[in-house]
Amino acid sequence: MKIHGKHYRTIWTNDDGWSVEIIDQTLLPHKFETVTLRSADAAAHAIRSMQVRGAPLIGATAAYGICLALRNDPSDEALDGTYEMLLQTRPTAINLKWALDDMRDHLRNRPHAERVAAAYERAAKICDDDVEICRRIGENAATIIKEIAAKKTDTSPVNILTHCNAGWLATVDWGTALAPIYMAHDAGIPVHVWVDETRPRNQGASLTAYELGAHGVSHAIIADNVGGHLMQHGQVDMCIVGTDRTTAHGDVANKIGTYLKALAAHDNGVPFYVALPHTTIDWTVGDGVTEIPIEERGPEEVTQMTGRTPDGGVVTVDIAAPGSPAANYAFDVTPARLVTALITERGVTDASKEGLARLYPELAS
Repeated sequence: MKIHGKHYRTIWTNDDGWSVEIIDQTLLPHKFETVTLRSADAAAHAIRSMQVRGAPLIGATAAYGICLALRNDPSDEALDGTYEMLLQTRPTAINLKWALDDMRDHLRNRPHAERVAAAYERAAKICDDDVEICRRIGENAATIIKEIAAKKTDTSPVNILTHCNAGWLATVDWGTALAPIYMAHDAGIPVHVWVDETRPRNQGASLTAYELGAHGVSHAIIADNVGGHLMQHGQVDMCIVGTDRTTAHGDVANKIGTYLKALAAHDNGVPFYVALPHTTIDWTVGDGVTEIPIEERGPEEVTQMTGRTPDGGVVTVDIAAPGSPAANYAFDVTPARLVTALITERGVTDASKEGLARLYPELAS
């Protein structure tokens, strides 16, 4: 994607051939700055602090964290220790474990002298594969948008509601839920996106709106509780979101508030789609509500907000009653029965064990 006319991925290696550059997403939309990662600890901090976020990008960052660790110590002990350290950074997004497993399996039986070069090669492949996977997801989901547009009897745009950020900032490039929106827009299909602000971290207002605006896509930020009202009044043609972990039976863990949007969509007959790469499927989990670990983050994300002042400064302020405690659950689980379809790089399927197995027989077995 392009920012100020320059193409960016969300993560890349620098000209020195080993240090890793990321976009600091905690500063968006007020500042666009990059951060250099020079150690596995820095990669872990970037994931934990959400300088990088979004399941696919978390996995890619962890992969490069392995690379950075092995530069100093290519031993099995360093590989295993870094694996465990990075695995603890975010508990819900399964791409983290997938990428770490992939890196460890790829490196385990190699001579120590070959490990650093092999690690960087593998991490780069994970990133390149993610870009291609997201492009294919975008193509498969854009077909759905085109079909909705074709059925319209007026010139109104296809109104799409999304939650959190599942765009290029959540992946290496393109995104999952936003990729088809970009493709439909570029194909000349009128689209308008209702952007949930997505409290408490405001990834919708801060990141999704930032992306859509940079790409020239019509959109409006709405408070999280507005979606149901819009659906009741026929102002939403479809919902599409991403996912941080999808069970083998089609349950979906995504940013907190997704479940409520799925309920509203179901009640109003609005199709509710989930876009995901196969790396986000956890084949070991059946019941998402009881088996997926839900990350609980610090209360300050609920009780404070960061914004820009009229003079251009960026400040964090308290917004809650002094002394009031806050609970901060980062994700919720949408049961498969509320999901119209899962959209993957291999196609579109119903949210079910059988549907996923048809697309990925080699993984489901």
